[in-house]
Amino acid sequence: MTRMPSVAGRFYPGDPEHLRSAMEMLVPTVAETDKIPALAVVMPHAGYVYSGATAGNTISRVRVPETVLIMGPNHHGRGAALALGTEDWRMPMGTVPVDRQLAADILRVSTSIVEDEEAHLLEHSLEVQVPFLQQVQPKLRIVPLVVSQISFSQCRKVAQELAVAISNYEQPVLMVASTDMSHYESRQQAAQKDKMAIEHILALDPQGLYATVIGQRITMCGVIPTTIALLAALELGATKVELVRYTDSGEASGDTSQVVGYAGLIIS
Repeated sequence: MTRMPSVAGRFYPGDPEHLRSAMEMLVPTVAETDKIPALAVVMPHAGYVYSGATAGNTISRVRVPETVLIMGPNHHGRGAALALGTEDWRMPMGTVPVDRQLAADILRVSTSIVEDEEAHLLEHSLEVQVPFLQQVQPKLRIVPLVVSQISFSQCRKVAQELAVAISNYEQPVLMVASTDMSHYESRQQAAQKDKMAIEHILALDPQGLYATVIGQRITMCGVIPTTIALLAALELGATKVELVRYTDSGEASGDTSQVVGYAGLIIS
């Protein structure tokens, strides 16, 4: 069984050649020696016309290993709260296998992550990241994890479990936290709110991020995967976060009255 694309032709080009052309435009060429050996990245997941440049600039700066754990929010409410997919993903630029060893290790270590394909069927937040990863890592294997709204203490527990599985794995693993920032506010309001959230990420403060997004009602859809990635990266020795780019949908649409914010960050 393979997971079929759910948003090809809508969020990104469904034609392989058009998608490759888009990747060449959106992902700058960076010498391998200039890339950062990161633990995690935070990347947006909107249509490529809106957030593709931010995603491409972010991933181009990082040494992407063959195994990538992609975590994204559950926009549909289908499936388990912490749903790990084990089916390979058929994508326009080629089928991407799941790293079954790391997936099995995570399922064995975790008491809350379960194998579940239903949460992945219609979810775009992980899918849109895959072509960017394929562009920079031709031997890509993924471990896809869709997460719903959970408490901070649950985030910490899941992060500790992921960190154990990753540290026991014999090969390097990059975590990708998929999130857009504020949704459908004026550019001024979105930038103000998103700055608060981003400051906590830059300060390596996952608890502050979680509390601020919830408390200030910031509509950052992937706050849970970002919190988990930040917590897991800290467990694995993270000491630094860099903001690569912040922008919003108004840059492409020209409409600054109702924007969605996009941020790209590198955790190392």
